[in-house]
Amino acid sequence: MQAKPSPLPSDAASILKLAVRSMFDLFESASQGMLLVDRCGRVVWINDAYRRFLPALGIEREEQFVGHPVSEVIPNTQMHQVLETGKPILVDLLTNKAGTFVVSRIPLRDGCGAVIGALGIVLLDHPETTLQPLIAKFASLQEDLDKARRELAASRRSKYTFASFIGSSAAALEVKRMARRAAQIESTVLLLGETGTGKELVAHAIHAGSQRARKPFISVNLAAVPDTLIEAEFFGVAPGAYTGADRKAREGKFKLADGGTLFLDEIGDMPLALQAKLLRVLQEQEIEALGSNKVVRVDVRVIAATSRNLGELVEQGRFRADLYYRLNVLPIRLPALRERTDDLEALAENLLEQIAARSGMPVRELGADVLDLLAAQPWRGNVRELRNALEQVAMMSDKIVLEAADFRAVLPARLAEVRPQSLSQAIAHLERDRIRSALATTGGNKVAAAKLLGISRATLYEKLATIEKTS
Repeated sequence: MQAKPSPLPSDAASILKLAVRSMFDLFESASQGMLLVDRCGRVVWINDAYRRFLPALGIEREEQFVGHPVSEVIPNTQMHQVLETGKPILVDLLTNKAGTFVVSRIPLRDGCGAVIGALGIVLLDHPETTLQPLIAKFASLQEDLDKARRELAASRRSKYTFASFIGSSAAALEVKRMARRAAQIESTVLLLGETGTGKELVAHAIHAGSQRARKPFISVNLAAVPDTLIEAEFFGVAPGAYTGADRKAREGKFKLADGGTLFLDEIGDMPLALQAKLLRVLQEQEIEALGSNKVVRVDVRVIAATSRNLGELVEQGRFRADLYYRLNVLPIRLPALRERTDDLEALAENLLEQIAARSGMPVRELGADVLDLLAAQPWRGNVRELRNALEQVAMMSDKIVLEAADFRAVLPARLAEVRPQSLSQAIAHLERDRIRSALATTGGNKVAAAKLLGISRATLYEKLATIEKTS
C-alpha cells in the first residue's frame, strides 16, 4: 500500500523554514564545502566536503579546526568582516596554502535581526581551470582598460618641445629663450601673438620643460566653447546639478589638470562673468563645481594665450584689469611669420616632411624661386596659413620639386601688386583677404571662422556671398 505524502505546511513561518532548509541542503550538495562560525568567529561546524581541505591547511584532526577562531585556521579569511558589518560577500577569491577558491560568505541572523554567525561556502576550487574562459575574458578587458588609460595619459602629455619651434632668426631665438625661462618657474605665462604663430606649441614646450612634465597638459580654446558651457567646462558639474545633468559628477578642466598645466587659448574671449571666478582660482587654487558647495583644492599652472590686445579690452571694459595683471606676469610675444622670413625655408621643409608623413606622399622640395614668393606674402594666418598653402600645393601637384608657379594658384594676391584703389575698394579687399585667411586658419569651418573674425555666422555668409559675386 502506497504511503500518503506528508501534508504541506500552511502557515508562512513553516513555509519559510522549509525554504531555508531546502536552500541549505542545495548549497551543501552543490558547493565544494561549507562551514559555520558563531558570532565570536569560532568555527562551529564543517560539512563532509570541507574536511578534505584540512590536510592542505596543515590540520591533522577535525578537533584542531572546529572550535578554533576562523582567522587562526584559515589564512586570509574575511569571515570576521561579515560578522562586523553584517553584509555578505557574495563572490570573492580566497587564496591560501590550500589553493585558490571562489567563495561566498553570508551573515546569519536571529529573529530580531542580530548577527549570530556566518556561513562560508566554497563555490569552486581550482578556479584557474574551471573559470578559464571567464578569467581570460577578464584579462582581455583589463588589458583593453590599461591600453585606454595609457592612450589617455599620452594624449594629456606634451606633444611639443622647444625643438618643435622651428627657426633660428633673432625673433625665434628670443621666443625660445623666454619660454625656457618660463619653464623654470611656476608663474602664470601670457603668450601674445597673431593666430597661427605657434602659441599652443610654445605652451606645450614650456610644460614639457618644467617640473610638471609628467603631469597632465590640458588645453581649452575659449573661442570654441559656448559661453553657457564655459563654467561647467572649467570647474566641472556636481551630480544632478541641473535638469538633464548626469547623475555622476563630471570633472572640469582644472581638476583634470591638477598637478600639471592648463592652457587657456584665446583668453580674451572669456565672458566677464567668468573672469572673476578664474581670478579667484588663480589666487586661491580652489575650485567649486557647478551645483556644488564643496571647495576643492587644485595645483594648476596656467598658461594663457590671446591674439587680441588685452590692454585695449581692459580700456573698453571688456576684460578685467585685475585678471589682466594676474595673467601678465611673464608675457611672451610670438612674432608674426612676416617678421621672421629668415625662418621660412626651415619652416617649409619641416612642414613638408609632416605633410608627407601624414598623407603617405613623397617628401616635396621647394624650387629656388619659391622662397622669394613666399617671403613676399602677408601671411595673416602665419605658420598655420603657410602649412595650408604647402598642403594645397602638395595635393594638387605630382612634382617632387615645387615651383613658384604651383603656389600662385593658391596664394592670395599681394597688396603691393594690386593697382591703386579707392578707400572702399581697399577696405573690401582687406576684408576679403581677412575672411579667406580665417577660413584657411579654421580649415573651412565657418562657425569657427566667424568667431575668429568677431562677427556672426549670418554676417559671414552674407560677406561670402558678396565675395563670390565680385570674384
